Formats: sequence, C-alpha cells, structure tokens
Amino acid sequence: MSNKHLIAAGLFGLFSATGQAQDLTLTLTNLTHNIYFTPVVAGAHDSSTEIFETTVAASEELEVLAEEGDFTGVSGLLGNAGADVVDNPAGGLLASGESTSFTLSNASGNDYLSIAAMMLPTNDAFIGLDSWEIPSEAGTYTVYLNAYDAGTEANDELAASIPAFPGGDAGTGGSGVTTEISNATVHIHPGVVGDADLEGGISDLNNSTHRWLNPVAKLTVVVE
Repeated sequence: MSNKHLIAAGLFGLFSATGQAQDLTLTLTNLTHNIYFTPVVAGAHDSSTEIFETTVAASEELEVLAEEGDFTGVSGLLGNAGADVVDNPAGGLLASGESTSFTLSNASGNDYLSIAAMMLPTNDAFIGLDSWEIPSEAGTYTVYLNAYDAGTEANDELAASIPAFPGGDAGTGGSGVTTEISNATVHIHPGVVGDADLEGGISDLNNSTHRWLNPVAKLTVVVE
C-alpha cells in the first residue's frame, strides 16, 4: 500500500470546477529550524509509479537521493514512466522558512503527485510525498510532508558520513550514535539525537539546532 494514506492533509479554499484538472501550481515550504532541503524533484505520474513506499526497501535511486542529495536517479524513474517532472525548482538548497513555487501538468492520466529531497545535515533522511492523488476539482489544497528514513545508512550522525552542513554548527570528534541500521526499509525518521559537544560526544549534530519534529514541510497545491 502506498504511503499516500499516511500523509496528513488538509483542504482549504472553495471548489470552483469539476472534471480532470490540467495545471497545478505548487509551493513547498521548509518548516524546520535549521535543516536544509537538497534540490527537490517533483512529478505528476500515473497510478503504477512510485518513488518510495514505507516498509519496503529503498530503490538505488532513492538511496542516492537520501544519502547524497542527488535527485537525478529519481527524476529519471519518473521521466521514464511518462511523468511530468520538475527538477530543482529552488535553484539549489531550500533553507529553513523558505519556499519555492513551480508548476506541473497532470494531463494524460498523470493523476498522482510525488516529491522528494534529502534533508541536510542527516545521514539518509528525506522529505517525501508518494503517490498523493491529485484532486479533480479546482481549489487550493494543503499537504504536510514528513521526514522519512531511507533505511540505507546507519544514523551515526558523524560529519564524515554527511555530505554537508550548510547551516553551520558542525561538530567534530563524535564517536557515533550507532553503527547499525535498525530498520532497512523506508520508515518515518526517528529524528536526530545530537549533543552539545562540538569537539566530541556521540554526535556531530547540534542538539539545539539540528533537531526537528514532523511535519517538516508544507506543500500547497492549487488545482486550476
């Protein structure tokens, strides 16, 4: 079963039309305190396409996105499936409190929406929306996105395992929170542990700036 039923979604605005919608205007907002989103990939696709599924092992393409922030593999999966795809609408990292807006078309049976981006600094956390069914009636819809763990890398929280610390506050000399992958499937991320020791401790993440609570992103979808 797709995780689309697990996404907390709200509905706002008045419906003004019926029938198959053709154009979507999307605005994605980073709700975290000091976590950055790597370049986002978004696609409107058919019902047979998925970029991830909870309780199922991540694909190689998702693994690369979640560990390295490289969206090209997931973008290729969507494109090869006939999806309407938008890559990197923010033109780089999306910082805390910032938003990016872009448009998609859900013509030709592309009635489902998926989005993903890595969260920095983390080992393999990503924001995700998988196969959310696009409403057929015009209106403005709000969807809140959770942080997922790809289950592909141990959450050791060490700088050597994390591609970048774009917001600063990188520690050094951590011993590592864990060396084990406790759940090797895609699942809701348990969050980071962190510590207050920038020159040691168990983590190179700062427990006062790098922690988050779900949801971590807000998506507004305008169906025309």
